[in-house]
Amino acid sequence: MNKLILPLVILLVSFVSNAGDKEIVKSTITEVTVYAQGAQLFQRASYSIKPGITEVIIEGISPTIDANSLQVKATGDVIILDSKYSIYYPEPKEISLEGLPLKIRKDIQLLEDSLKYLNYDIQDIQDEIDVLMSTKNILSNNGAIRGQGKVNDSINLLKQAVDYYSTKMMEINKRLQALNRKKADKNEKKRAMEDRLTKMRQHQNSAGQSADDQGPRHRITVTLQCKEIMTGKLNISYLVSAAGWVPKYDLRSDGMTSKINLTYKAMVFQNSGLDWENVKLNISTNNPYQNKTKPTLHPWYVDYYAYQTGRYDDNVQFKKQESLSYGYSNVAPAAAMNDEEKNAVTSEQFVQVVRQLTSAEFRIDLPYNIKSNNEQHMVLIKIADLDANYAYYTVPKLDPSVYLVAQLSKLDELGLVPAEANIFFDGSYVGETYIDPTSMEDTLTLSMGRDPNIVVKRLLMKKECKEKIVGDKKEKTMAYSIEIKNLKATGIELIIEDQLPITQNADILIEAIDLGKAEYDTRTGMIKWKIDLKTKESRILNYSYKVKFNKDLNLPL
Repeated sequence: MNKLILPLVILLVSFVSNAGDKEIVKSTITEVTVYAQGAQLFQRASYSIKPGITEVIIEGISPTIDANSLQVKATGDVIILDSKYSIYYPEPKEISLEGLPLKIRKDIQLLEDSLKYLNYDIQDIQDEIDVLMSTKNILSNNGAIRGQGKVNDSINLLKQAVDYYSTKMMEINKRLQALNRKKADKNEKKRAMEDRLTKMRQHQNSAGQSADDQGPRHRITVTLQCKEIMTGKLNISYLVSAAGWVPKYDLRSDGMTSKINLTYKAMVFQNSGLDWENVKLNISTNNPYQNKTKPTLHPWYVDYYAYQTGRYDDNVQFKKQESLSYGYSNVAPAAAMNDEEKNAVTSEQFVQVVRQLTSAEFRIDLPYNIKSNNEQHMVLIKIADLDANYAYYTVPKLDPSVYLVAQLSKLDELGLVPAEANIFFDGSYVGETYIDPTSMEDTLTLSMGRDPNIVVKRLLMKKECKEKIVGDKKEKTMAYSIEIKNLKATGIELIIEDQLPITQNADILIEAIDLGKAEYDTRTGMIKWKIDLKTKESRILNYSYKVKFNKDLNLPL
């Protein structure tokens, strides 16, 4: 029986002795997934533990960590019992003069001694000042000086008292002035010595305290259990809030016969408190801080409203939320190069697009260095050539200029998010536009700039405009002429847009008289012509309409 108890006691003692083991290890960032808001850091640390239960303390953790997002994985034959985030405040170390240069140590000691004796001198001066001030108060409050007592009955006594008071007060004031100057000089010298001593002590503290001892340490403690000596890796991941990326696009076209080249960029920034050095980047369109809960409709009760003097209860609330999702696919870049001249390889060729249910993730197989300073770093995501249909547009009612417009389709296949885009046409910067793939439109319209070689004029045809009274109605006829001339060396397709007035007043009647071959939308009042113009060709488009309304009322047209 005793032989059986002894091994159990030894095993229990061994377990208890190992239960409190701790190991502090450093971690490195290996991968980062940057979201529209926030980022997920992936860090790795090595451990080596004894049998039993050991707390592995991982340092090098971001101070902006979201502790709820912490995930821990381990390699090796171990059991993960617990994982938690904490902040450790190191106890300040006692700083001694040992280890400092001899000159600095002597200067500190000399300054401390000098300050001690200087304080004695200042106190002596202050004591003398206090005595003189008390003497001055006694003289000022004396009855003879204040006109009290028998001194008022004798001119000689009064004269002696005044002479004594004047002489003594002048002597005291001069002495006080000299003492105050001496005290001010001593205080000035004391301040200079204290400043010098403060700087030396700061040097002493910085020399005796390393960077790791300054400020709190952010840690993750992982409790592991094993049956034998074990080594392995700890892989941790967590979300930080002080990071994100902003999309940016460049759209380039070399002319009307070429495709639109789209450059998709991510402007990545972070201020997580840790520098991302030589890490693998992933760019995700997901936003972990966005609401993920489906809205719920509650019963909608309606009833007649009754005026009452009692309290009105509004216990129905509505919350509007928007949920956006995109469809994504990977568009492989086309690379063309010859043996004589090879272009530089772009980072876009190292990007892999991963489709997810509600977002897209671009995995970049290149190392990046991003400092924790909130500065933006450009990360190339995708380069794609898009099919474009070009046409010329003009709205002469607002602007007689003619604009070249490119229409792009199938943008939903690129995994784009709403953002601004720079437009370059034929090597020149045109301006900015806004790409919104969440809109319901199938195509994106881009204005590539004005073309001065197409002339458009819109004129009011006064001879065709008429106005007459019919019963209680006034009938007004309006007519316009649009003149177009193509001065380009090539033929063009031109789209002209104008409009007729519309109304919601049943008393006002609007009727199109002659719109030629224009398309007319009665709901919006928009009219549109699509014409082909050969080089040097001119065209005139006429349209007219009439409006009937109450003759006694004014209707601006």
